[in-house]
Amino acid sequence: MPVAKMSVIELERFLHVEFPQVFRTGGDILIESADGETCLLRQRYSEAMLRPGGTVSGPTLMALADCAMYVVLLSAIGPVGLAVTTNLNINFLRKGAPGQDVLAAAKILKLGKRLAVGEVSLTSGASPEPIAHVTATYSIPTP
Repeated sequence: MPVAKMSVIELERFLHVEFPQVFRTGGDILIESADGETCLLRQRYSEAMLRPGGTVSGPTLMALADCAMYVVLLSAIGPVGLAVTTNLNINFLRKGAPGQDVLAAAKILKLGKRLAVGEVSLTSGASPEPIAHVTATYSIPTP
């Protein structure tokens, strides 16, 4: 099992500095766990997440999935701020319930020297059924 290069506290500190627009103190996205191979993020419910019709919007889910992939990658490789998304594919499976937090469980599938591939399962509230499934590839810059 991989050893995390950054703890949750270290990730939060780094992300508060590098991405304060998303990861601010008391913000909507919380890192619940990260171990170098997996992570769990929670996006607190707000009405800003909803699209017309009262379901969680696609852009909300895509942004949360991308954040989760970035967090799990940083937990695996350390504070590499210039790691970037090169591909993100999302399948919307069911409606996200209004009034519920959204959870993003990310997992690294393959970690290479230049690329990392992972997947993210998004769930809504206490339901174990995924509302979306995401695969993503990140480019890792040379040191």
